[in-house]
Amino acid sequence: MKKNTLKYSFFLIFLFFLIACSTKKNTFLSRNSHALSTKYNILYNGGIALDKGLKSIQANNQDNFWKMLPIEKMQFDENFSEGEKTKNPDFELAETKATKAIQKHSMNIGGREKNYQIDEAYLMLGKARYYDQRFIPALEAFNYILYKYPNSSNIHTAKIWREKTNMRLGNDAVVVKNINLLLKKADLNKQTFSDANALLAEAFLNLEQRDSAIAKLRVAEEFSRINEDRARYRFILGQMYQEDNKRDSAIYYYDAVIDMNRKADRKYMMQAYAKKAQMFNYENGNHDMFVETYNKLVDDRENRPYYDILFYEMGVFFDKNKEQENALEFYNLSLGRKSKDPYLVASAYRNIGNMYFKNTDYTMAAKYYDSTLVKLNPKTREFAFIEKNRKNLDNVIKYEAIAKRNDSIIKVKGLPDEERKAYFEGYIAELKRKDEAKRISEEKEKERLANIDRNTNTDNMPTTLNPQTPGKNDLALGPPLNPSMGGDAASTFYFYNPTTVAYGKLQFRKMWGNRALVGNWRLASSKSIANAALKDSIAARQDSINALRDTIVEPKYTTEFYEKQLPTSQLVMDSIGKERNFAYYQLGLIYKEKFKEYNLASDKLEQLLQNKPEEKLILPSMYNLYKIYEITNPARAERIKSDITANYPKSRYALILNNTNTEDLVTADKEYRKWFKIYEQGDYNTILDNIDNLINQYAGEDIVSKYELLKANALGKVNGLAAYKKGLEAVADNYPNSEEGKNAREILEKQIPGLEKLDFTTVDTKNWKIIYPVSNSDTKTVKKIEEALKVYMLVENYERLTTSYDKYNKTESFVVIHGLKSEAYARDVSGVLRDDKKYKISNPAIIISSDNYSIVQIKKNIEAYTAPKTP
Repeated sequence: MKKNTLKYSFFLIFLFFLIACSTKKNTFLSRNSHALSTKYNILYNGGIALDKGLKSIQANNQDNFWKMLPIEKMQFDENFSEGEKTKNPDFELAETKATKAIQKHSMNIGGREKNYQIDEAYLMLGKARYYDQRFIPALEAFNYILYKYPNSSNIHTAKIWREKTNMRLGNDAVVVKNINLLLKKADLNKQTFSDANALLAEAFLNLEQRDSAIAKLRVAEEFSRINEDRARYRFILGQMYQEDNKRDSAIYYYDAVIDMNRKADRKYMMQAYAKKAQMFNYENGNHDMFVETYNKLVDDRENRPYYDILFYEMGVFFDKNKEQENALEFYNLSLGRKSKDPYLVASAYRNIGNMYFKNTDYTMAAKYYDSTLVKLNPKTREFAFIEKNRKNLDNVIKYEAIAKRNDSIIKVKGLPDEERKAYFEGYIAELKRKDEAKRISEEKEKERLANIDRNTNTDNMPTTLNPQTPGKNDLALGPPLNPSMGGDAASTFYFYNPTTVAYGKLQFRKMWGNRALVGNWRLASSKSIANAALKDSIAARQDSINALRDTIVEPKYTTEFYEKQLPTSQLVMDSIGKERNFAYYQLGLIYKEKFKEYNLASDKLEQLLQNKPEEKLILPSMYNLYKIYEITNPARAERIKSDITANYPKSRYALILNNTNTEDLVTADKEYRKWFKIYEQGDYNTILDNIDNLINQYAGEDIVSKYELLKANALGKVNGLAAYKKGLEAVADNYPNSEEGKNAREILEKQIPGLEKLDFTTVDTKNWKIIYPVSNSDTKTVKKIEEALKVYMLVENYERLTTSYDKYNKTESFVVIHGLKSEAYARDVSGVLRDDKKYKISNPAIIISSDNYSIVQIKKNIEAYTAPKTP
């Protein structure tokens, strides 16, 4: 009977589980069984994966507090291509789990879902897709909840998530419409109401309706029950009011963030302090209270991770108060914290660079600007601005060095002999002091390294060698001899080890001192004799060294060494003065145009005028000073204007200042186009005869760089490659920020080296020329050769040859016959032209290939081509 009962009981239990696992039976057991499996098995594991993926995104997505924070904490990189995007395995797992729950546990019976956990599965599915940036599939999942589960407890949450997805797709107007409809529901709990208002605020921001966004975000902050969100909303409100220059409202919300203290992430509190520091009133604010507040923050151990922010703001505070030493200290402390905020690091480097720039230490400023550029985003305007200033600093460093060096030379050269000698002696004394300090420092460093090396070599040595106490000290000398080691065992013998030998000698001297190599060396007399002999020997050696040192004087310690370096020729001194004056002029323009440092610019130009520069720099300097003082000192500007119009009434600057009719002034561009046309016509001599006057006339204007480049090109055409290179170098060095200067630098780097490598070739080509060198002034000979060639072309021109008149240099030109197919044929033609009575061209002809002719015209080296060839 028992066996039958057990048999039927097993069948009933199996049937019970079969009914419970069915998704087609709408029974209490089936509904709760599937709901239980869905919630505590599949969705539980999916939720863990979703949370893990969310944390990984948060860890890699740090907030940028230098810009207004986005209202939704989670932000994505929207600049990706679908092929390059890699899936997050955690979100993929969450999606898989949600899909599995829907496929295996959905109970869609009679058109209605009976498993009350399936809407949770669809919500997880949509979130996983949303965080994986697959917004269209996510939208489908959220819409399915709204369509199939209108009575779900998650219906309002699903609506909010749907609108978040719509916003990601750019449908902000749709978001505003649908969220406004949602907010009319009376059954929303406070957190849902807060989330909906926060989403609506972000949509209004995207639509650039700032006031509406602020109003909705204030509601979201008021009703939020999540401290993290509340702190974020308050901070964003503070940022919005700060951008709108509503200081009191901004401070109110930043203080609200600070008052939350430990209730939210501490970064909001620290950044709120930083924002308040940025709004500090340096004219009327309480400076002592500011320092006291930040000292308290620094003393709080909980704030140690944020020392980089606190130290930076303290640096800015002292910088604004012009306490540069304190500012530099705190900037360096901030940098020493190795902050993970690249813009904070860049800002510290930039501010230090600005400090050095204001102190005219341009070399250090350039180094800090370089560090700034490394940390800045290259796509920002600030990067472009600092990069431009950094390039301009190269010119500042260059011209400041020239001005300082040449000023020093001129000053010393102008001193009376006695004062100049005293100046050099003072310099030599200071140089000796520095060299001595350096020598002492080097000796100490050598001694330190020697001590380190000695300690390293004797780390394993005994402090005393005591043969009567075997044990540890014996082992310190090395491992015991082992016959099986063969020849290697010999290296452990005391006297075969130089380290132990040196140590033994040292210990011997410590114990016995210096002993003479004699019998009874242990006696004290041996020690004294040896010491006396040693001391005498050392003293004698030192005396000889000192005597030798006294007789030999280094040249740099003599005044004659510096006297010989001073220029003796007045021509050289004039050149140094001109170079100095040009450097001052360039510095004035750079400070004025590039950096807007008007005080520095006026100082340089005023100093230039005091130096009595050449005439071409006086008027441009005065005019630039007038433009500067128009901004900084109008009264001084009027005096300079009067000076220009009174002393230079016919100059272009006077006409400009007097508002003369522009028709009377030939514009610089129009004038340049006229001369460029002359250049294109090949009249290079006319260009060179007038170009210097044009440069002087337009000195100080941007058009000068164009004339300088035109001059370089004309010089190249007339005098060859060397002159062209020199002219380009002048343009590149003197006008490095202009387009012409940049073009000149590019030609120097990319084209000139290749042209310099060109050399005559002996390759037999199929293009040859006959050239007749003639003087530019000998028009009679030129006409005679051209008429003879014209007759030849009419009578015997079977190969359809052509002729041309090519300029060579300022005094010579070439009459050229083109189109000859071989060197032999060229020689035959030149012979006919020389010997035939119809032509009788007595001028010497030069046979040259087209390639070599190009080199001759580029380098102007016809003499090198015609010179006798050495065998």
